[in-house]
Amino acid sequence: MQLRHLRTLLTPQDGIARVTCMAWSASSARFAVCTADRVVLLYDEQGEQRDKFSTKPAEAKYGRKSYVVKGMAFSPDSTKIAIGQTDNIVYVYRIGEEWGDKKVICNKFIQTSAVTCLSWPAENVIVFGLAEGKVRLANTKNNKSSTIYGTDSYVVSLTSNVSGKGILSGHADGSIVRFFFDDEGSGESQGKLVTHPCPPYALAWASNSIVAAGCDKKIVAYGKEGNVIQTFDYSRDSSEKEFTTAAASAGGQSVVIGSYDRLRVLNWSPRRSAWEEGRPKEVAHLYTITALAWKRDGSQICVGTLCGGVEQFEYCLRRSIYKKKFEITYVGPSQVIVRNLSTGTRIVLKSQYGYEIEEVKILGKDRYLVAHTSDTLLLGDISSNKLSEVAWQGSGGNEKFFFGNENVCMIFNAGELTLVEYGSNDILGSVRTEFMNPHLVSVRINERQQRGVEENRRLAYLIDIKTITIVDLVGGYNAGTVSHDSKIDWLELNETGHKLLFRDKKMRLQLYDIEGSTKTTILNYCSYVQWVPGSDVVVAQDWNSLCVWYNIDAPEQVTMFPLKGDIVDLERNDGKTEVIVSEGVNTVSYTLDEGLIEFGTAIDDGDYYRAAAFLETLEMSTETEAMWKTLSRLALEARQLRIAERCFAALGSVAKVRFLHETNNIADQAAQEHGGDGTEHYRVRARLAMLDKNYKLAEMVFLEQDATEEAMNMYQELHMWDECIAVAEAKGHPMLDKLRRGYYQWLLDTQQEEKAGEVQEGQGDYLAAISLYLRAGLPAKAARLAMSRDELLANGDVIDRVSAALIRGELYEQAGDLFEKVGNPRKTLECYCKGSAFLKAVELARLAFPAEVVKLEEAWGDHLVQQKQLDAAINHYIEARCSIKAIEAALGARQWKKAIYILDLQDKETAAKYYLKIAQHYAALQEYQVAEELYTKGDHTKDAIDMYTQAGLWEQAHKLAVKCMSEEEVSVLYTTQAQEMEKQGKYKEAERLYIAVNEPDLAITMYKKCKMYDEMVCLVAKYHKNLLGDTHLHLGKELEAEGRLQEAEYHYLEAKDWKATVNMYRANDMWEEAYRVAKTHGGANSYKHVAYMWAKSLGGEAAVKLLSKFGLLEMAIDHAADTRVFEFAFELARFSMKQKMPEIHLKYAMFLEDEGKFEEAAAEFVKAGKPREAVLMFVHNQDWDAAQRVAEAHDPDSVADVLVGQARFAFEQRDFQKTEAFLLRAQRPELAIKYYKEAGMWSEALRICKEYVPARLEELQEECSREAPKKGSRGTEGLLEQAQEWEQAGEYTQAVDCYLKVQDLSNSVLMEKCLLKAAELAIKFLGQSQSVEVTRTVAPQLVAMKKCSVAAELYLSLDLIQEAIDAFIEGEEWSKAKRVAKELDPRLEQYVDQHYKEYLKNQGKVDSLVGIDVMAALDMYAEQEQWEKCLEVAAKQNYKVLHKYVALYATHLIREGSWDKALSLYVHHGAPANLQNFNIYKRLFVEMVNASGMNCAEAYSSWAALRDVLFQLCENLVKSSEANTPAHEEFETMLLISHYYATRSAAQGVKQLDTVAAKLSVSLLRHTELLPADKAFYEAGIAAKEVNWENMALIFLNRFLDLSDAIEEGNLDSLDHSDFQNTDIPFEVPLPDQQHVPEEKREEVRDWVLTMSMDQRLEQVLPQDERDTYEASLVAAGSGVRSLPCVLTGYPVLRNKIEFKQAGREANKDTWNKFLMAVKTSHSPACQDVLKFLSQWCGGLPSTSFAFQ
Repeated sequence: MQLRHLRTLLTPQDGIARVTCMAWSASSARFAVCTADRVVLLYDEQGEQRDKFSTKPAEAKYGRKSYVVKGMAFSPDSTKIAIGQTDNIVYVYRIGEEWGDKKVICNKFIQTSAVTCLSWPAENVIVFGLAEGKVRLANTKNNKSSTIYGTDSYVVSLTSNVSGKGILSGHADGSIVRFFFDDEGSGESQGKLVTHPCPPYALAWASNSIVAAGCDKKIVAYGKEGNVIQTFDYSRDSSEKEFTTAAASAGGQSVVIGSYDRLRVLNWSPRRSAWEEGRPKEVAHLYTITALAWKRDGSQICVGTLCGGVEQFEYCLRRSIYKKKFEITYVGPSQVIVRNLSTGTRIVLKSQYGYEIEEVKILGKDRYLVAHTSDTLLLGDISSNKLSEVAWQGSGGNEKFFFGNENVCMIFNAGELTLVEYGSNDILGSVRTEFMNPHLVSVRINERQQRGVEENRRLAYLIDIKTITIVDLVGGYNAGTVSHDSKIDWLELNETGHKLLFRDKKMRLQLYDIEGSTKTTILNYCSYVQWVPGSDVVVAQDWNSLCVWYNIDAPEQVTMFPLKGDIVDLERNDGKTEVIVSEGVNTVSYTLDEGLIEFGTAIDDGDYYRAAAFLETLEMSTETEAMWKTLSRLALEARQLRIAERCFAALGSVAKVRFLHETNNIADQAAQEHGGDGTEHYRVRARLAMLDKNYKLAEMVFLEQDATEEAMNMYQELHMWDECIAVAEAKGHPMLDKLRRGYYQWLLDTQQEEKAGEVQEGQGDYLAAISLYLRAGLPAKAARLAMSRDELLANGDVIDRVSAALIRGELYEQAGDLFEKVGNPRKTLECYCKGSAFLKAVELARLAFPAEVVKLEEAWGDHLVQQKQLDAAINHYIEARCSIKAIEAALGARQWKKAIYILDLQDKETAAKYYLKIAQHYAALQEYQVAEELYTKGDHTKDAIDMYTQAGLWEQAHKLAVKCMSEEEVSVLYTTQAQEMEKQGKYKEAERLYIAVNEPDLAITMYKKCKMYDEMVCLVAKYHKNLLGDTHLHLGKELEAEGRLQEAEYHYLEAKDWKATVNMYRANDMWEEAYRVAKTHGGANSYKHVAYMWAKSLGGEAAVKLLSKFGLLEMAIDHAADTRVFEFAFELARFSMKQKMPEIHLKYAMFLEDEGKFEEAAAEFVKAGKPREAVLMFVHNQDWDAAQRVAEAHDPDSVADVLVGQARFAFEQRDFQKTEAFLLRAQRPELAIKYYKEAGMWSEALRICKEYVPARLEELQEECSREAPKKGSRGTEGLLEQAQEWEQAGEYTQAVDCYLKVQDLSNSVLMEKCLLKAAELAIKFLGQSQSVEVTRTVAPQLVAMKKCSVAAELYLSLDLIQEAIDAFIEGEEWSKAKRVAKELDPRLEQYVDQHYKEYLKNQGKVDSLVGIDVMAALDMYAEQEQWEKCLEVAAKQNYKVLHKYVALYATHLIREGSWDKALSLYVHHGAPANLQNFNIYKRLFVEMVNASGMNCAEAYSSWAALRDVLFQLCENLVKSSEANTPAHEEFETMLLISHYYATRSAAQGVKQLDTVAAKLSVSLLRHTELLPADKAFYEAGIAAKEVNWENMALIFLNRFLDLSDAIEEGNLDSLDHSDFQNTDIPFEVPLPDQQHVPEEKREEVRDWVLTMSMDQRLEQVLPQDERDTYEASLVAAGSGVRSLPCVLTGYPVLRNKIEFKQAGREANKDTWNKFLMAVKTSHSPACQDVLKFLSQWCGGLPSTSFAFQ
């Protein structure tokens, strides 16, 4: 919140010049100040004084100083000001709408006492308070005032609520009274609301509460029913003075209270539902504030002072700049001012419901506002200043807004379209649609006013891509649904919402008439369409024409103009409508006929005179005629008869003009006589009904006016005698008989004998009627009458006359009916047959002449055939058994299926010719399958084949041909046909024919001949896939030969032969193309090869440049050398890379060497600087002399290599002597040794080594010995033989070594024998140390071979007891190991047992281990976490062992967080006083007191378990050496705490013991050195609050909040202990490492503490008892005497006590009795358990009777 000083409107004076009142106008454009001089100053919005006027006294004689202005207010329309004065009067001044307008008093209201305050909350309603205590209402409309309510106390303040529907008055006795003009459904009470402690001079009615303040320096916020919500007490602030005035913001979210030099601001927090005090605005030397006025938009506050100064302050919560275009100022949580920085225009955005506005966005070309609150959405149109607020649940900001319509905002969200009309606070409509394009939604909201239609709101949208729905948003019903056959891409309603235009994806323009539900296609191609604004004229564009429909009711009448470009826009202004067309770079406008447009608009507006005047200017055309007709219809409907007369005159309808002219004369006469326009006169109405041919309505109008004669005259004029007579009959007219006679005579005179006959028939003269009918030539009518009357049937003469007339008139059927009636069947049948009434004839024949039925049926069929009713004739022919006629009739009637049915019943010869005709019909319909069957049935299979051939259905034709033709004939037929097709150029059809007869090769040949290679390749791929590659190659070669290289490339590449492509381009010297193909399709190096070839073709420097360009120069040189093109390589190297020359010489030398040109090669080797390679070449070719020569000439160091080469040659020839000689000459004795070794001549090798390389002798000897075993089985046999030889020679050491060297893993038996033999020889013949050494070598190998017993026996043979036992252990022969240890070295028995245990452990055989080592087994159970088994076994040992593992298990459970299970262990097994268990007990205690959810009745079992365990522990400690130690005392304290917790849980389960539970929570506070302090104070505070100990609750919860803050800060330094002085609640407590109370609970406590802190009734002091000490403290503050705590509450027992046997255990008698009573009444198991525990702990319970004494 910011209060920033803007300007000084009125400079303060040196003395008192009190500003008595101020007011802002509702429009925020004017501000009024009343000075001490009783002059009203008027300022504009910018703070400039623009006007002023003086007020007047009630009586001029008393002078201008006889009164003080006490109240002033603007009217809601800002054009008047009401002034309340102390001289008992209220004046209303009209100040006008412009500055400088004359100020006049328009109302005055004289009162009985001084006016003290005034408000103008609503139009014509001024409310003011009087000094006598009344609150009155003045009505400016009738200039009367009345009392709303009266009190006996001076009215000091008056204010209204935000809506102006309610008022509050403050009175000198402190009472605040509320009155509602309209409570708006809130249900809040009226009358006296609350009594404030002092007169509420500062009174404001905010949106959520009422704020009052006065001289007691306290600001109090009251709830809606007068309850105190908050109090802000400044009475202790010496700098604060009394509060004098207050004002609430327009939104009711903020209140400003004025005092001395200071403004205090309160802001309502919706989240906390409380007032938050902002930083006060201190203004030195402002002095007392006497008046406040808050601008209606909330942005400014004006302050009037005692010294006459007026200061203007700007108020805002926060301000931001949006897109550098708009300034957004939050003047309240629910009110925002948006100002356009460029124009300075402002709009106030406000939530009507007081919700906090979160973020404001300006969208839609910076015209529209969008803002969200928690429950609503605010929308606004900046240009029209229309604002809306609608209910809107948060949707994550996923809405999409469309602002294309100026009246309504379209919001798309999650498949739903919502419409909001700007300026309306209700959602206009909401529909489901998935189409979010604004072109697929059209909304029309009252855009053109229509006759008789107040509200017109319609929406058209897509429910699917082909269906439009039109919804009437006023009535909420579906006005129409349009289903279309194609996707719709644009739609728009006209401005009246009665017509809909839409366009589909096929660019067809459709018009839908909503009222008539008719759809018309008005344009088959439409690229642009638009309604002309303000009319129902349509402009559209087809391919190259501008189309205009001036009268959309006649869509066939369209005006068209040729266009050269495209329509881009449509503009209508200044009485001119132009279509803007873009013709390339130019823009051309086409002007429409404004008159035609004007006609439509005039019609829609109902201005028919304007429409007629316009039509007068037009020449008659089809369009003009349609308009005259439309206007005539509408004018008649509107009863504008003069216009209708003119319309019919224009249309040339003389009769209607004359009739309407007469009608208009009647209307004029009626208008003169009766007033009005005369159209309501009954004669006018009747004539209009006659004009509409609604004679019944005209009759009704006449008869309503009792104008029977006029009704009869009307009918007589129209010669409607029947209706005339009916009227006369109904009204009993005396002229009825005359009318009838006249009617009959008239009928005869006009030769209407038929009608005359009907009249006679009606009157019962049947003979006369028959005569008249016969005279009129109506014998049928005469016959009908005769047949209806029996007396006439008996009259033979009548019958003869009638029947003769009927026959004469060829009315045979009626004659037959007459003959049948008189019983003459033969004549009846004849007549029926003559009259072709065969149905009646057949029915009669069946009864009277059965033999003639068949003949009649055939005749009936013939008759129907003549009548072309072939379809009907079929069945009659069937009945007559005339099959041929039936078939021909069926064929003639095109009843093919019926014909087939009949044919199937005929013989083959008869049917054959008909089948052909039917088959041809089905062939023409392309129903080839049916046609084929019919052709086949009619033996015309060839025709069927021709049919299929002509239809191109070669497969079906082939299938049919195969059945009836030989394969050769089919093939010839198809091949011939195909060749014919080929000649005609119908290659596809020819191909299909070739394929049909399995001749694809002919098709391939055809395509090849026509050079249609693609089609040819397709066929090859399909029918000769294996030849596809060859075909591509063949085509490639052909195309290459033709010079069509690009096409050839395609086929080569398709054949996967890119090399052929490259060669083709190379052959044509097209190296770039060759390079491209190689790089794209060749391998990694192929393009390099092509580049190389390209370069080679160029040669010289050009080649070097090309290769350098591709970066391939060095590679090309290497490649040339590698491919033995040495001349090119030398050429490239010479030009560019001379350093490569030696390398090329070397490769050339190697090439020459390969070619056998050794001398030339040697020369090249020398040039390459590689003479050694030449020497080696000669050595390789055994040309020793040449080698010697080159070596001596060019590489002396290679001479030795020549000798070595000669030696190798001699060695290969097995000439070892020469070999040795050459090598020794070359000084290479090591090679001689090597060659001898390779030859297996170890003795010769050793000899050479001994003579020439003695240093390697030992190494060679070792190698010799190592080589023997490597020779596989042969080597092993050699070793064995050697060993046996050594053994026989008595060389046992060598023999043992040989045996030990035998390593044949594939033969374990042999190995075992050798090892045992070596051990046997060592034991027998070698010394003790050697034999031990050999045994230690042999035995491990035997053990590795799983021969542990054998190894052990060996060890035992040399008395190696330990090793023998280890061998047995290794073999898991435990019994042998034990026996050996027992018999030979008992000291090792333990060693064996230890290993056996470890073995069992490792094997997991714990059950076996139990029998050997229980402790080890228990340890294993513990390691494997088999705790139940562990404890089961431990329990069988002793108490100490059991508790060792109980402790281990408990530690394990605590580590896992299962302290409850750990506790149950000690409940089950007891709690021994073992020192090592103390930490476990303490940990259990700590875990439990820190655990959440333990402050409830359900936690009793857990607390009781802890209590019982600690009680048992303390009992055991008393008997142990740890008695009376500090640890013992600590556990006693823990026991006491656990008892308190358990008792509290028990008490929480019984309603009567709620105070006991609260006291226990309070008592626990003295143990906060062991308990988490924050949790303890929270539980104590909440418990105190629940039993309404509010003082204690406030102090404890305050302490809890301090501790929470300290936990956050990490230290307790900031704690204030003053509240707990002289109590036993410790100050120094451990700081909890974490919060024990969740955040939401802490926030609840904060809110409660803050609320209670404002309550002046509460004193923040702990309650004291008779010791003048805090009532829960055990230590008296003055004397230091310590009282014992009550065993049930922990409170000190001062008097009226109960003592227990156990010393130091006491209880308060009242508490004890209360507890016992609760146990008896509730039967609580928990409370009973508490008593049971107390009995044990306190040494028994006192007797009940004693307890109640």
